[in-house]
Amino acid sequence: MSANTTFTAAVVQMRTSLLPEPSLEQGMTLIREAAAQGADYVLTPEVSNMMQLNRKALFEQLKTEDDDPSLKAYRALAAELKIHLHIGSLALRFSPEKAVNRSFLIGPDGALRASYDKIHMFDIELPDGESYRESANYQPGETAVMSDLPWGRIGLSICYDVRFPALYRALAEGGASFLTVPSAFTRKTGEAHWHTLLRARAIENGCFVFAAAQGGLHENKRETFGHSLIVDPWGTVLAEGGIDPGVFLAEIDPAKVGTARKAIPSLQHGRRFTLADPKAGPDYLHLVRGSA
Repeated sequence: MSANTTFTAAVVQMRTSLLPEPSLEQGMTLIREAAAQGADYVLTPEVSNMMQLNRKALFEQLKTEDDDPSLKAYRALAAELKIHLHIGSLALRFSPEKAVNRSFLIGPDGALRASYDKIHMFDIELPDGESYRESANYQPGETAVMSDLPWGRIGLSICYDVRFPALYRALAEGGASFLTVPSAFTRKTGEAHWHTLLRARAIENGCFVFAAAQGGLHENKRETFGHSLIVDPWGTVLAEGGIDPGVFLAEIDPAKVGTARKAIPSLQHGRRFTLADPKAGPDYLHLVRGSA
């Protein structure tokens, strides 16, 4: 593993179908396009196999990890193209009552290098009446996951996780130079928060952030924000998509991680703290010696 070797990263923006077959065809086409443009590492969005909100229809299509045809096809494609292929997530069967939202990092030999189950469930009600209850269908994960690439360590996350900065700080402190946020942000929340959240995660951790997104109006009438991003450790946007499906690439210099962290060594300056006991007086923070 060399942190001094540059590589080309690509984020693939999709508009996933209700069904796995057309979604797979779309994903394969875009991944091939990314590889043809020189990508060494390719990331697809959250739920790359199907964008399905109806519970009955979802469970009719779900497969287990061992039986999922999309995962098998993507593993074969990674081996064919000799790339590191990161499938942002697939909806898979976990039990008769629950699915999992699972991310897969596949090596150039087609082997699975890492998998991660989305920890934070998107259970929200927006002011305009739009609502989601991800926990009704999905089993949340419990474990943060990292894996080593030839160019440095990568930390895995999915979509709504991005609103929980402690996860990314733990990944950065664990040695991650790259953070991944494959997503299916709603248009409304994306317009308000997408760029700010992703740039903040990059800046505060001195990491590159790769965020492949779903974009546009889907068959189920859900509208996703798009704007897939690659952000460097200083918060500079290196590549950005629009609304439509496509491939967006950037040359990645891992040395920029060390440069950013040397300039602003916030990972070294963190301190543990606890809230003061309200009964003891004013509500202020007591710092405790030691790194966070």
